[in-house]
Amino acid sequence: MKDVVDILKSVKRASYVLAGYGAEQKNAMLLSIADALKEKTNVDGILKGNADDVNSAVQNGKSDAFIDRLTLTPKRFEDMIDGLKQVALLPDPVGEVVEARTLENGLDVKRVRAPLGVVGIIYEARPNVTVDAAALCLKSGNGAVLRGSKDALNTNRAIFAVMQKAIADIGLEADAIGFIDDPSREAGKVMLGHDEFVDVVIPRGGEGLKNFVLENAKMPVIASAGGNCHVFAEATANQEMAIEIVVNAKCQRPSTCNAAEHLLVDSRIAKEFIPKVVKALRQNGVTVLADERAVDILPDLRKASESDYGTEFLDYTMTIKVVDGVEEAVDTVNRYGTRHSEAIVSEDKNAQSYFAKYVDAAAVYINSSTRFTDGYELGLGAEMGISTQKLHARGPIALKELTSVKYVVTGNGQIRK
Repeated sequence: MKDVVDILKSVKRASYVLAGYGAEQKNAMLLSIADALKEKTNVDGILKGNADDVNSAVQNGKSDAFIDRLTLTPKRFEDMIDGLKQVALLPDPVGEVVEARTLENGLDVKRVRAPLGVVGIIYEARPNVTVDAAALCLKSGNGAVLRGSKDALNTNRAIFAVMQKAIADIGLEADAIGFIDDPSREAGKVMLGHDEFVDVVIPRGGEGLKNFVLENAKMPVIASAGGNCHVFAEATANQEMAIEIVVNAKCQRPSTCNAAEHLLVDSRIAKEFIPKVVKALRQNGVTVLADERAVDILPDLRKASESDYGTEFLDYTMTIKVVDGVEEAVDTVNRYGTRHSEAIVSEDKNAQSYFAKYVDAAAVYINSSTRFTDGYELGLGAEMGISTQKLHARGPIALKELTSVKYVVTGNGQIRK
């Protein structure tokens, strides 16, 4: 097993080479990886590793939601390949002139997008992150240090081997990506302690992982909270649309951070709407927990506890809470939410505007499911995660979010007096 520090050094050195690559070379790396991921031998090796990881998870009593995140289905495999191709088609952000002006003294001042350098990614049991993170880092000119969890070690190891060989096979800098094969916390701490090699780190996983990274990282961290997401059915909502959105946001893939966990219902439609939406949710296997006002309308509902409203279930469980209008809905979201993705279903432009303006979230949806907070779905090719913080990056972390800016100042002999 290669020493962690040696990996960091190799990626740092390679990042300077990568920074000099143009879009054509970086795209060639991505497309070579995409082609390699189609080869039967490579597919078989990755799926075998994934089967071993899934079997271990089952034997260790992991939840269905956890196993769902861990499993590489044929569609998810295809999505990884499509993501690589999408990223290759996107404009190269590096070198983009963000601002240009000429000063009175004749100096031409430009702010130009530049890579961050080396990005460390620490992530939990989502093997697709191995490909997505590498693709985004390479296209944005950043070296990538990948450190997945022990639960997906066999899958991640196999994917990384395919990616690195695919880059080497076309004669480009294969050390631009590195993989820490040791999933222990000690190895993670070593990585987080070397800010001379890693310029920024991104945790992708639960609160425990995020807190571990924040407590140990010497370099800047782009972090995200969990997805305690809401859908608010406002009084003017098209109720059939609202039910479809709620069911999709909760049930399409409940183990994801952009799945809705809580439904807020305007008191003006509660008596009519709650029985219909509960019926639809139950038909999809959802356990519904409710506040007193909802229980009064539908007595067979289970009463929610205060802690339930702050819970990211990541499963087929949802709360319902009755609120008196959009202002109370916003207050409720801002009290319990995690600044991730929030939705309103409404035909009232004023209610839509109020919700969008005052809800504190990285993504706000009007008459749409929260499930679209995803780099792939929003046309970004892929994502490193969803940032719920407010400095540097917010929402899907994609190509532009993996760049900073540098000033390029051109003169003709000016000196400061």
